[in-house]
Amino acid sequence: MQILLFIGVLFVLVLVHEWGHYFVAKLSKMRVDEFGIGFPPRLFGWKKGETLYSFNLIPLGGFVKIHGEDASEEPSEDSGRAFSSRPLYMQALVLIAGVTMNILFAWLLFTVAFALGTQSGVAEENASDQARLVVVSVMPGSPAEEAGVQSGDVIVSVAADTNEMPAKLVPSSVSPFIQSHDRVALAYERNDEMFNVTVDTEKGIAQDDPEKKIIGITMGLVEEVRKPIHVAAYDAGVYTVQSIGAIAVGLGALLYDAVRFEADFSSVAGPVGIAGLVGDAASFGLTSLLVFTAFISLNLAVINLLPFPALDGGRLLFVAIEAVKGSPVPPKFAQVMNGVGFILLITLMLFVTFNDIAKII
Repeated sequence: MQILLFIGVLFVLVLVHEWGHYFVAKLSKMRVDEFGIGFPPRLFGWKKGETLYSFNLIPLGGFVKIHGEDASEEPSEDSGRAFSSRPLYMQALVLIAGVTMNILFAWLLFTVAFALGTQSGVAEENASDQARLVVVSVMPGSPAEEAGVQSGDVIVSVAADTNEMPAKLVPSSVSPFIQSHDRVALAYERNDEMFNVTVDTEKGIAQDDPEKKIIGITMGLVEEVRKPIHVAAYDAGVYTVQSIGAIAVGLGALLYDAVRFEADFSSVAGPVGIAGLVGDAASFGLTSLLVFTAFISLNLAVINLLPFPALDGGRLLFVAIEAVKGSPVPPKFAQVMNGVGFILLITLMLFVTFNDIAKII
């Protein structure tokens, strides 16, 4: 089921990205020879008008083949509609259209998720009766961690040996209750499964007050918040911009560390890892799946903008070089660079896939 869900998400994201290239190319009067989902060899396809719509064997991407995109192609009667013969600004618009569609699609998914309702942290004074007490973080080496408590667990009840319980299940009541007892019994929920543990409180682990007895957790209230569609659309726009910035910073830091041979790829997920994450997101409901899909879409957008051969950013770089030097980049050079870039990308994909499998084993 996870694999099917992942293929479905990937199919939609590739379709959105490639449709952006396709739409702007058509709008620019370029001849689109093929719209492909997946990479060859071709499984099947059909031709409508001048364009072949194909499904291919390797389901890890897609492509739009525009006439004259490869400058080494032989001239034809449609040379005026070739990619290379159109103004450079049109070429740039076609190349950036896929990334733009990924960003707009992410914004749309965030908007729908915010309108349907997402789990959000709320202050006690603003919380409704539907708010749930959630473990925000667990201190390493603390009694709570040793008892198996994890961040994200929903606390259902807290009690002392005397069956005494806090007045309300909110941080302002639960924290002092825990501090006033030597041992507490916690009942919490994780992925629809209930757990019951007894945890001893300890002194000396709270840096701000070594005499305070704690179990080593921070807590917060979470509830489902639904927003009017206009508010959801605005907040989704802000969240999209913030997310792009965070993704760009994180990717930049990873690449910087990689250049210094200090990169930690343990947190990088490939197709296998993402398939598992898609399944996990779906298990939390539709809105979680929508939000996770939006994040994947934004990651694809940022990665595609990298000035690396075979990516949209690399091809944009060639267009920029042509604009500066006033003449085309030598076709053979561009072809070799794109080929090398594609091989490196496939190699990287295989590496992260192997890393995913190693984590499972």
